[in-house]
Amino acid sequence: MADFDDDLFRQEMTGVAPLKEDDRVRDFRRGEPTLTQRLRRASAVARPDRDPNPLTLPDQVPQAGPYDIVGLKKNGVQEGVYRKLRLGKYEPQATLDLHRVRLVEARDRVYLFIQESQQNGLRTVLISHGKGEHSERPALLKSYVLFWLEQFEQVLAFHSAPANRGGAGVTLALLRKSTSASQKTREFFHERSRAQR
Repeated sequence: MADFDDDLFRQEMTGVAPLKEDDRVRDFRRGEPTLTQRLRRASAVARPDRDPNPLTLPDQVPQAGPYDIVGLKKNGVQEGVYRKLRLGKYEPQATLDLHRVRLVEARDRVYLFIQESQQNGLRTVLISHGKGEHSERPALLKSYVLFWLEQFEQVLAFHSAPANRGGAGVTLALLRKSTSASQKTREFFHERSRAQR
């Protein structure tokens, strides 16, 4: 039986040449982890009895329409700053695309995106959630994204993007400065006022 297997193997391998030696050095370093990998890592490190993501996922949230232009300005945000956000005058420094993402995963992605953006000192971010006009429940994801943005302490204001950036299917968010960025600003103005004395 072994001879038959050997003959069969040789027959199948007819015409196959061994691979040539390749002396090139390949860099097998991994790139930055993907958003999904970072989410998995964060949940693995977190205590298993507690979800680190505070964003809620209720059965119902205030319903936005697919073409509704929506926004929110929290206390302390100057009207001129909010106007610039509404008009798309602030260039988005990061983008999150939620097309074809399930609601539960979208919740995790939005949480991680806002957390990382704020920690990295970003001030204006863009979330592309789509209009959801052809969904079974129109604008479902859009409605939840707006609901979540309102829950974030780090989000000072948000508004539907201008038409040239996606309109009602995209939301621009203005983030609070990180602690380190706020400290740098205070130091800058303190030094500036001392220099003017």
